[in-house]
Amino acid sequence: MHTRGLLIACLLICSFQLPTQAQQNETLRWPPVHPETRPWTRWWWLGNAVDTPGLAYNLQAFQQAGIGGVEITPIYGTKGFEQRFIPFLSPQWMHMLGYTINEGKRLGLTVDMNTGTGWPFGGPGIKPEDAAGKVYFKEYTLQGGQQLQEPVRYDPPRRSQPTEQPSHQPPPPAVLQALMAYGPQGRILNLTEKVNAAGALNWTAPAGSWQLVALFNGKTGQKVKRASPGGEGWVMDHFSKPVVTGYLEGFTTAFKQTGTPAPHAFFNDSYEVFGADWSADLLQEFAKRRGYRLEDYLPAFLGHGNQDTVRRVVNDYRETLSDMLLENFTHNWTSWAHHMGSTTRNQAHGSPANLLDLYAAVDVPECESFGTTHFNIPGLRIDSNEIRHTEANPLMLKFAPSAAHITGKKFASAETFTWLTEHFKTALSQCKPELDNMLLSGVNHVLFHGTPYSPKDAPWPGWLFYASVEFSPYNTFWRYMPAFTGYITRVQSFLQDGMPDNHVLLYWPVADIWQSPMSDPYYQFVIGKTAEWMNPFPFYTAANALVNSGYDVDFISDRLLLQTAVHDGNISTAAGSPYKTIVVPACKFIPLETMQHLVQLAKEGATVVFLEHLPEDVPGLQQLTARRQALAQLKQSLNNIAFTNKGISFGQGHIIGATTAGAAMPLTGLRPETMAQQGLRYIRRRYDQGNYYFIANQQARAFDGWVTLASSGNSAALFDAYTGTSGIGRTRQQNGQLQVYLQLQPDESIIIKTTRDNTLQGNPWAYWQPAGEPQPLTGKWDLAFTGGEPAIKKTFTLDKPSSWTLLPDSAAKIYAGAGRYRISFDKPATVADDWLLDLGTVRESARIILNGRPLDTLWALPFRTRIGQYLKAGKNVLEVEVVNLPANRIADYDRKGKEWRIFYEINFVNVFYKPFSAADWAPVPSGLLGPVSLVPLKRE
Repeated sequence: MHTRGLLIACLLICSFQLPTQAQQNETLRWPPVHPETRPWTRWWWLGNAVDTPGLAYNLQAFQQAGIGGVEITPIYGTKGFEQRFIPFLSPQWMHMLGYTINEGKRLGLTVDMNTGTGWPFGGPGIKPEDAAGKVYFKEYTLQGGQQLQEPVRYDPPRRSQPTEQPSHQPPPPAVLQALMAYGPQGRILNLTEKVNAAGALNWTAPAGSWQLVALFNGKTGQKVKRASPGGEGWVMDHFSKPVVTGYLEGFTTAFKQTGTPAPHAFFNDSYEVFGADWSADLLQEFAKRRGYRLEDYLPAFLGHGNQDTVRRVVNDYRETLSDMLLENFTHNWTSWAHHMGSTTRNQAHGSPANLLDLYAAVDVPECESFGTTHFNIPGLRIDSNEIRHTEANPLMLKFAPSAAHITGKKFASAETFTWLTEHFKTALSQCKPELDNMLLSGVNHVLFHGTPYSPKDAPWPGWLFYASVEFSPYNTFWRYMPAFTGYITRVQSFLQDGMPDNHVLLYWPVADIWQSPMSDPYYQFVIGKTAEWMNPFPFYTAANALVNSGYDVDFISDRLLLQTAVHDGNISTAAGSPYKTIVVPACKFIPLETMQHLVQLAKEGATVVFLEHLPEDVPGLQQLTARRQALAQLKQSLNNIAFTNKGISFGQGHIIGATTAGAAMPLTGLRPETMAQQGLRYIRRRYDQGNYYFIANQQARAFDGWVTLASSGNSAALFDAYTGTSGIGRTRQQNGQLQVYLQLQPDESIIIKTTRDNTLQGNPWAYWQPAGEPQPLTGKWDLAFTGGEPAIKKTFTLDKPSSWTLLPDSAAKIYAGAGRYRISFDKPATVADDWLLDLGTVRESARIILNGRPLDTLWALPFRTRIGQYLKAGKNVLEVEVVNLPANRIADYDRKGKEWRIFYEINFVNVFYKPFSAADWAPVPSGLLGPVSLVPLKRE
């Protein structure tokens, strides 16, 4: 049985300290801590109603809580504070930004900022003609000798205003961009110049039947969502380089005129530009990039005619949008940021583009957790009626880290805990498995979602943002934040050290998606719709099989794959990241250049795996016959490849044809991490002398046994990021592989550090087994309330630990804050090497004080810690300080009609985007529920 070690009292302050044991032994030291090592938080400036005393107060609170940086995102304001609103990018706003950056430096906090307000990018500087574009079509049929009687004009229907936010306005009129006529024998005529300003077409149809298609360049009508004062306006056309450049010039001017230092990074939120399927110069970009004119194929683009042609034209349109977004926005924005002396952090998900390419093009790729993931962890509380039922697909989280790994970037970040649970009902214990899930997926730079700026004098519950957990001093769990952030800091100190060590590249055949039949040519890779664009394709099956079999992977795109080369039998990326093999899942379409490169890699010494069959066809329409013939000839040169789970020598390398990923991988000679088949999840990194593993037990049962490591090594040290303890692990060699003994309860995690050439020295890791039955702590418990509202001065005597909402005092049913349970007990007579204090059920986090000595902070499952060395003969006094959720207090506010929803625009909604009310909430159990027991332990 693995137990939580001692967490020394100094972890309750913000400074990152390590146990004396680790300080005395270099082997067992944790890696150095920098601002990026700590978690950061998104910091909403509501109405930009900030001032220097408030900024200093907030930053000081963050620093004391163990937060290492902030990302400023200005949004809508707070009612009653209009006089304090500051227009975005005004001299006063820039002064506040400069003050924040300088004060952050003084406190050791890094400052990023959104390149805009709310989301997506846009604002008052975007003219209607530069707003996000939308294409409209009208079709007409004429017979020979006829003229079109109606004007060639399109008036977009007016949208009804969405109930949850006013982000759309009636768009400007759509402008005719092309009028094409398609007639007998494939004749195509461009009639655009024959339409006058009134829309009248001066043209008589020649003999035969003619189909006319009018293409109108319109606008979506979307305005910046959740904009701050001074940031309101149209969402910009992200596909247009001149528009993007002009938008960024407004920031250049603001920084230059005020002399404000640039932030550490500029940030872009998830791509939520809805329905923006066009750009003014898309036709020209299409012709330049695809080698033919889209105007000549508008009927196919609209779904008419031969369906193979339809899908190829749509593929080319999607690829063109992808290229334009990558080059005209992402590259453009990043180059500008670098010129400003800053970097970029980008959430590419939601984009109508190849996500891997977009993530790879910025300095820090960022993914996002959204909603609640299901974990089969005993005691993990999830109310299914109060969570967003979203697709929480762990493989989706791997896109951003994959791009970071392949391109040699140090950080892969994540917006974390967005809409995790209902407001006022999120416990830190519910955060941990979601957090570990991100870290196990390759994230190593966590940002909370998030923290609204509140003035120091703002009454409870402070200023709020409608989709966040509210990591702020107004939340009851804030007093235990140093323990929570300490855990993240310690894990990230390892995950930011060394280099990624995934050996397998998995090719993402995006052409299979782009050329698949869909109702709309425009398609966005939305994080919550992986059931559409990931799950149905063999790529998803292969990725799951590889990960579950213990072969962790990085996903690679066509563009990134073409930049690889072979060095010493490894596939090296442009950044020099080495991989042992590349797996090509079963796919129908593959670009000719990609297939040629795969074959060349094999010739030069790489191992290339094809699953089920070779790619069948090339995507797109340009030079289709020639490309098909070239692909066929290339496949013929591989005609001795049989998909019978065998490999062949090919040039200096190998090509493997296999029916499944599971059948293929043993043929590569790569060792799997068999702990994956034992129910453990892991991520592996390498450093000069060995490897790091971050391992989590997210299954329902405890793990107590040996794990075999696929990497070579001869000794291992264990690091518990929850407690900060470390020690030399128990190891052995089995069939030439290093095995390490681990003990992990459900929801526990561990870090392994291995060495290849030398034996690690230091204090041994402690392994424990029960030495007898648990001994309940019986007797009278005193309960007093400390540091909460409403104030309760009375002390209560309980026969056993229980929820304070069951007390006869009505104030306890609405109390939010801390309660201290106290019991006096005799040290058990049982002989034991140590004693495990098991608190049972805790609602929600607890601090342990024994005989007046603060020992540990418990904020995650299981709520247990060892206390044996601090027990004394005879009487002992145990105090357990517990903080609950703020749910009962906000419910009382709503029942009494107390107004706290004081925010503009969306104001405040629940997890289902309905008006929020807690008035009918039943009291949420609070405090120490137990049962509390002492478990005797013997050291193995």
